[in-house]
Amino acid sequence: MPQSRLTGSRIRERRLFLGQKQSALAAAVGISAAYLNLIEHNRRRAGGKLLQDLARELRTDPRSLTEGAEAALLGALREAGQRMPELTPELHRSEDLAGRFPGWAALVAAQHQRIRDLEQLVEALSDRLTHDPELAASLHEVISAVTAIRSTVGILTEGGEIAPEWRLRFMGNMRDEGRRLSSAAQGLVQYLDAGADRDMAPVVPGEELAVFLDQRDHHLPELEGLHGATRDQVTARINGLIAQVGSLETAAAKDVARQHFRQYVEDAAAMPLAAFQAARLDCGGDPSQLAARFQQTLPAVMRRLAFAPTMDDLPPVGLVSCDGSGTLFLRKALPGFSLPRFGAACSYWPLYQALSRPGHPLRAVVEMPGATPRRFLCQAICLPREALRFDLPPVLDAYMLIEPFDDARMGDAEAHALPVGSSCRVCPRPGCAARREASLLSADAV
Repeated sequence: MPQSRLTGSRIRERRLFLGQKQSALAAAVGISAAYLNLIEHNRRRAGGKLLQDLARELRTDPRSLTEGAEAALLGALREAGQRMPELTPELHRSEDLAGRFPGWAALVAAQHQRIRDLEQLVEALSDRLTHDPELAASLHEVISAVTAIRSTVGILTEGGEIAPEWRLRFMGNMRDEGRRLSSAAQGLVQYLDAGADRDMAPVVPGEELAVFLDQRDHHLPELEGLHGATRDQVTARINGLIAQVGSLETAAAKDVARQHFRQYVEDAAAMPLAAFQAARLDCGGDPSQLAARFQQTLPAVMRRLAFAPTMDDLPPVGLVSCDGSGTLFLRKALPGFSLPRFGAACSYWPLYQALSRPGHPLRAVVEMPGATPRRFLCQAICLPREALRFDLPPVLDAYMLIEPFDDARMGDAEAHALPVGSSCRVCPRPGCAARREASLLSADAV
């Protein structure tokens, strides 16, 4: 087997381990995200300077990306075998398969990866088709235009004698409605075409901001170092950043961005980046210790942890938050822990448990489903958004910090891992008491 045959698999594995986005890695080495996608799926070779650049950005030795290719194949074969254990595949003979029939082994591994990619795509598209407000508005526009045209046609064909001026008016209305129908249908087709891509176009103001934050990995160096700045200076810096963001097209999206950026400035001023990163290393990234050291709330520390640059000696972290209704309004995804863009998430998440226990920090090890289940440490807290008042009920916000569970660093807690999912629609777990609807990925659905 050629050494570099599955180099792309190792590149992808290392990138996901570091929590790095495909587009960010591609930009760093000077290639397109599409070309990097082909490399990661072993459809293009990476060698020479490109391989050196990729290894540098992935903080590893180039040899580990080439000489470890066979190990990646064996790992993929084991994962594929674990996907359907009822078929009792001979997992202990995966090395024999890879050695004697490398072509068939590579095919099984590629099909396994393809299934994983399709499951992620089904999850994203199902989430969008079920809850997407723009899709609903587009369909309503099409139906409205069709109804108007049918009514006009009925009047012209069944209304008897119609005066010439009225006939011209009805014909003009039908022409205008036809144009509206054509425009609505064209926009719907373009929108659905964009929706077939993993990186979907924004559909609501919060999503416009999310696209920008995902591209920047949620870190905004332009808003660092503003401790002691006047309100006008902060406003000018925020407005300048908004002007640079191409994805913020609507006034509503810009308003949402201003709120998020002001919160970012407050957190950055209270916890300066250099001091925060040093303290983060000193206490191993523990949110409660950081909150005590900087005299800040746990939600503020969680935001700072999620939005600060990833550190080599600490695992990457994700973040999700919701209000009292359970609506998610802040997301920073972590590989392996899917966060729905629309609708409700898994009710077993500690995030939702925190809503019923305001002011009480929760910590739990959870396990996401998959051919190879992955475990994560989740830490959640719910606090009032503003000072409590006697004349109004409290407005509660819950935050949940997510990081990969490390047995070596945190101890073995496999027996205590809580089985969770992302949302019912794409969770394959059978017999779940919290299930609200059937899963697209269950064996019965297939």
